[in-house]
Amino acid sequence: MSNIQVPVSVLNLAPIRQGQDEKSAIEAMTTLAQKTEELGYTRYWIAEHHNTPTLVSSATALLIKHTLEHTESIRVGSGGIMLPNHAPLTVAEQFGTMETIYPNRVDLGLGRAPGTDMLTARALRRSQMDASVHSFPNDVQDLLRYFGPAEVQEKVKAHPGLNTHIPLYILGSSTDSAKLAAKLGLPYAFAAHFAPAHMEEAIAIYRERFEPSEYLAEPYMIICLNLIAAESDEEAEREMTTMHQFFLNVVRGTSQPLLPPVDSMEGIWHPQEQALAAQMTSVSLVGSKDTVRRQLQQFQDKYNVNEIMAVSYMFDEQKQHRSYEILKEIVDGK
Repeated sequence: MSNIQVPVSVLNLAPIRQGQDEKSAIEAMTTLAQKTEELGYTRYWIAEHHNTPTLVSSATALLIKHTLEHTESIRVGSGGIMLPNHAPLTVAEQFGTMETIYPNRVDLGLGRAPGTDMLTARALRRSQMDASVHSFPNDVQDLLRYFGPAEVQEKVKAHPGLNTHIPLYILGSSTDSAKLAAKLGLPYAFAAHFAPAHMEEAIAIYRERFEPSEYLAEPYMIICLNLIAAESDEEAEREMTTMHQFFLNVVRGTSQPLLPPVDSMEGIWHPQEQALAAQMTSVSLVGSKDTVRRQLQQFQDKYNVNEIMAVSYMFDEQKQHRSYEILKEIVDGK
């Protein structure tokens, strides 16, 4: 059996719960960061989504700065910054500034998707004809240079940013991102929390093709998965209906806020919708402490990843905090 004592981290899309306004959603995001910092989580990443009325994670860098300001030690970063929407120099300046204010606490996770629909992508000054999606590998190289020492710089430099050596992580849900992370010798975070289909293949490709670099001597694999841990299996199953309703939104393209759990999803979704949602959430830890411990052990026996990043769609904030507490107790051997 492999070691279950794996570092654990948090991903937050910053959803708006039913009955909440945007300010309350940001406050809940901050409170969760403080709670998971207390528990000893490694990092706290915030996503980037646009034109989504049920999420407040559009200005990701601002939310990261706000979270850094209200925490003391946990690493805070992006899960991720969607590079097609941003000029690398702007990203370098923003993150370089945060690293200057909060040294050794900033992570930069990078994605190649726009994190929105194409109409919104165009409003973000990118279009389908724009080469920015295809220039992702070059954009990553630019960022590595901007954060590097003076001798590798070109005429355009990031101030602040220069010499900050902010760690970069390649995010992805496909084998393409695995190949790029391996080629560049960077850590890799796979989005199994919503797109698990290529997880196994991506892990294998990343590990097989990894080329040691000045940033990383050997592969570092993070898997992001869903977490619903509770006092009993029955309670967790009920709490999971909030996550089911969240993914039903995705399947239907609707914009419901994060909804309270229900006794049954019967009559709420059709069999086809249920199948699609089940497919998207197949990599999840759900149940009591004993059940989640067993699930995590099985996962690690098979994949032995370097870090688990958990996203927990739960309506009751206290229960969400408890869910993260249970996971931390498991990896701490309690």
